[in-house]
Amino acid sequence: MMDAPDTLDTHAVEFSAADAGQRLDRALSAHLPQFSRARLQALIKVGVVHDAAGPVTDGARKVKAGDRMTVTVPAAVAAEPRPQAMDLVVVFEDQHLLVIDKPAGLVVHPGAGNPEGTLVNALIAHCGDSLSGIGGVRRPGIVHRLDKETSGLMVVAKTDAARAGLSQQFASHGLDGRLERHYTAVVWGQLDQPRGRVEANLGRSETHRTRMSVVRAPRGRAAVTHYEVEQVFGDMASLLTLALETGRTHQIRVHMAHIGHPLLGDPVYGRGFATRRAKLLAPAALALDQLGRQALHAAVLGFVHPVTGKKLRFVSPSPADLSVLMTALAGP
Repeated sequence: MMDAPDTLDTHAVEFSAADAGQRLDRALSAHLPQFSRARLQALIKVGVVHDAAGPVTDGARKVKAGDRMTVTVPAAVAAEPRPQAMDLVVVFEDQHLLVIDKPAGLVVHPGAGNPEGTLVNALIAHCGDSLSGIGGVRRPGIVHRLDKETSGLMVVAKTDAARAGLSQQFASHGLDGRLERHYTAVVWGQLDQPRGRVEANLGRSETHRTRMSVVRAPRGRAAVTHYEVEQVFGDMASLLTLALETGRTHQIRVHMAHIGHPLLGDPVYGRGFATRRAKLLAPAALALDQLGRQALHAAVLGFVHPVTGKKLRFVSPSPADLSVLMTALAGP
């Protein structure tokens, strides 16, 4: 059994008749909502949850009315990714969470090929000791992601309570009215309808394992994207506002390509439309080359603050590279 490190805080819990018969980890999560159930399960395993007889290490143990437990929360350990100072556009921050406007080209999380220089490295440096130790590690809670070359708004949790509350909202994808996410995209061609709904299951491509593709049900995962046409650039391109009913990897990019209108600049799902660049007027072709990425921006993010209950809503204007492209497409 591990020795408990220096403590951050201690919580005493007494279970009532309403708790009787529940698993210990579940009952504790009801009394200590600031911690995720996974975090409490980890605390039980390392022996920092005690009853009168000593450490309790079985999270499945059933509690009884009158049982008393003490939960001693260890101090958060340093995050594995090293902190790296970067210029971040922070549009909101308090002790629970922060909202940032991510630039295109910034990877969210360290991984193969991107061990550092990511948003997580930057957030660890920016937040410092204000990160309270999600899962026992002093790290930011990433509850949703944007592709490397997608710009726009992201919310990040600093605490277990914030992460748990935000994760619930993102899991419902706005169906309960709490979460709002709108994207701006420029796609090839002119759509047949001013607004529409794309419903098609998504899964890993069988030929290119790093890509996603539309697959026949019941394979893959259900995915729904709503779109509305905001502006038409002749018959060459259209500006759309999109809303996600689900949040799958590359969902917007794959769905728009599936209906024959891939995003301008998408090097993966828009390859079949590369020859259309030659039909653009010179200013638009130059702007597309300078964009150098898929024309996608997370423009609106709204959610209920997981701790205060206040409704928050943020709007990010199109970044300069996307604005230049749209102006060029509109012509003189």
